[in-house]
Amino acid sequence: MMALPANTRIWIAAGVTDLRRGFTGLSALVETKLEQKPFSGHVFVFRGRRGDLIKVLWYDGDGLCLFAKRLERGRFVWPQATSGTVALTRAQLSMLLEGIDWRRPERTWEPQLSV
Repeated sequence: MMALPANTRIWIAAGVTDLRRGFTGLSALVETKLEQKPFSGHVFVFRGRRGDLIKVLWYDGDGLCLFAKRLERGRFVWPQATSGTVALTRAQLSMLLEGIDWRRPERTWEPQLSV
């Protein structure tokens, strides 16, 4: 996992992105479609059409980093919106990268009320 600074925001680009794009193309999408600055230090996550591949764009202070992950089985859980952004927490990003449904994580145990 990336060591993100404390004030880093994580943004999902809703909808489908052409993942043949690299640093330049995804940076342009961040500026035009998401209306953010790619060199802000925030994390931007994009998903391909099939849903089994994502790319993460992040400026770490020295340069742009581009990470890609493809799931062997299943698909990445993505918002239903076709445009705009969705903000995630670090925990939600971690679940997303593991292929877990970050929208409705389920507990492995039920908390008990003690009286």
